[in-house]
Amino acid sequence: MSFAPSFAAMFMTEDDVRIDAAHTPSRGAADLGIVVAHGFTGSLRELTTRRITHVLSEFGGVVSFDFRGHGRSGGLSTVGDLEVLDLEAAVRHARMIGYTRVATVGFSMGGAVVVRHAGLRGATRSDGAMVGPAGNGLLGGAGGGLDAAAVLSPVMDGPVSLDGDAPLPGRGGPGPKLVNAALGDGRGRVDAVVSVSSPARWYYRGTKPMRQVHWAIERRLGRWAARVGRGTRIRKGGWDPVPLAPYEAAATVTPTPLLVVHGDSDSFFPVEHALQLYGAARDPRELWLEPGFGHAETAATPGLIRRIGAWVSAST
Repeated sequence: MSFAPSFAAMFMTEDDVRIDAAHTPSRGAADLGIVVAHGFTGSLRELTTRRITHVLSEFGGVVSFDFRGHGRSGGLSTVGDLEVLDLEAAVRHARMIGYTRVATVGFSMGGAVVVRHAGLRGATRSDGAMVGPAGNGLLGGAGGGLDAAAVLSPVMDGPVSLDGDAPLPGRGGPGPKLVNAALGDGRGRVDAVVSVSSPARWYYRGTKPMRQVHWAIERRLGRWAARVGRGTRIRKGGWDPVPLAPYEAAATVTPTPLLVVHGDSDSFFPVEHALQLYGAARDPRELWLEPGFGHAETAATPGLIRRIGAWVSAST
């Protein structure tokens, strides 16, 4: 199939990472911009992402991009942590080129990032500090009650035993002040959020694919395989502090509309993740549990993407 024409773009994040991107002009509303955030090891150049971009361009202009450590972007992947800065830069770019309504649509890791980005923005006080229900700051601790002193993996349910070459906590933390400053103004605000096939929490290893992802992130051989096989460069080093989990961020997405989409055939994250995300969020929110739908971009049909595009158009 032929795709709508797109044009190369490039922008920098708040921490000076170069992000490779593309802009597909709108074939629908002239004022609506849709930012597409791919999953772990994905890329804007993959056929699945290009197909999604093409369909969404029926509703608005689309900015697609490669997260840090992916494709032609610079930097190293932090598996959902500093990627909020990549998304922030993409949203700002969409507004800079003229879109007055901007929605984010994320898949898998990208689904977690769009929720975290909107939630962190929603929790910004007038003084720029991020605050959470406990009053200690959304970025001020280990998050989710986990022990930050333990050796952690960003895809598991809890601390794990690692080999001597595995990441250790405290190396290259996420820079809460940097994230707070980057998300502290209105330039990266979003008008709607769609999270597809997202994890609700970190450290999940209840399925075989997620145990394989864990191996790729934690082990030297796994990181080498991800680099050589998928072109994904993963940062060695644990989270310190552990980033706000997607379900925690979901509570402060409001009043921005949130759509959670998940399949009952997802081999990575079972439906409980979608229920946890939706349950933590506040209205306006919607939950679509799709029969027979698998995981993220690969399983997303043009029909589902058109329904998402129609929802975005009606919700912004």
